[in-house]
Amino acid sequence: MSIDPILNKALNGERLTMEDAVRLYESDEIEKMGAAANEVMKKWHPEPVTTFVIGRNVNYTNFCDTYCRFCAFYRRPGSDEGYVLSNEEIFKKIQETADVNGTEILMQGGTNPDLPFSYYTDLLREIKQRFPGITMHSFSPAEIYKMVEVSGLSLEEVLRQLHEAGLDSLPGGGAEILTEETRKKVSRLKCTGEQWIDCMKTAKKVGMHGTATMVIGLTESNEERALHLQKIRDAQDESNCFLAFISWTFQPDNTNMKGEIISPEGYLRNVAISRLFLDNIPNFQSSWVTMGPETGKRSLEFGCNDFGSTMMEENVVSAAGTTYKVNTNQILELIREAGKIPAQRDTKYNILRRFDGNTTAEKDFVMQN
Repeated sequence: MSIDPILNKALNGERLTMEDAVRLYESDEIEKMGAAANEVMKKWHPEPVTTFVIGRNVNYTNFCDTYCRFCAFYRRPGSDEGYVLSNEEIFKKIQETADVNGTEILMQGGTNPDLPFSYYTDLLREIKQRFPGITMHSFSPAEIYKMVEVSGLSLEEVLRQLHEAGLDSLPGGGAEILTEETRKKVSRLKCTGEQWIDCMKTAKKVGMHGTATMVIGLTESNEERALHLQKIRDAQDESNCFLAFISWTFQPDNTNMKGEIISPEGYLRNVAISRLFLDNIPNFQSSWVTMGPETGKRSLEFGCNDFGSTMMEENVVSAAGTTYKVNTNQILELIREAGKIPAQRDTKYNILRRFDGNTTAEKDFVMQN
């Protein structure tokens, strides 16, 4: 059966169904899907501009009592290999980010049961006092629910106090696949899929946005992938809580789980299907951290309009054996090789600086990075 009618639906602005998504996942016509996804992307972003953010991951603790099977980063509470970074170490990392024109800090760690809620609010206040221009895009829903647990406060009150202390937006980590069948297999102690969605909608209620994510290769079915996309789209319809969508692939090395090794083509198919299905999310990030720069570059022809973060530091994916790193200069080069104009953005996707050519300002910027 041809997938053309499904692609034409998306191109004509009609919503795809879960059955449509499953049919696309079953198809090997990846280039055709990519071309359609690229056209849909252009409706949101008609200019040939690909954005990126200069940011850093700060993994403030690796103590975690969630014990996800696919994670190679965490250490059990009490482990000799566990750590909590000092505030001064965190400030040093943020200063290094600011020194290279960085604007975003993605602070994530394990669900550490020994950190009181005041640790997070006090730390955020100190960060904002020292670095008022830095956006704190930090703490996944799993961490938020740990704060709810240790504080005894409601989800809304925890998010409200974090926002007042200096939290600007929530990363979408921990979504994995939003079906309980898969979540019970890979992360049974983590928040449920419904709780993950509730956290993101509540974050919007108190004044923040978030990002939506998806991990493929956890042995989930195509039907589960389609249901994941449906839940994301429904949440966006209800609350407009997501500024961006990012999908990446399960990284099995050094973990306690054997999943599916997703090929670059499988990743690109997922990117394209997601862009065609999620008609209410404007920005799609390339996942070069897990797939490598070349596949990241190709994803700009499959519906992505953003190259994500420069990721000055990243420890969670790296712990699973994936160590792709590119600096800002390489990002500029890769985006240009894809025929696009690079532009630095902030966390809310406002463009801060376009790199149209070799101007003096651009040369100075490149030298700093």
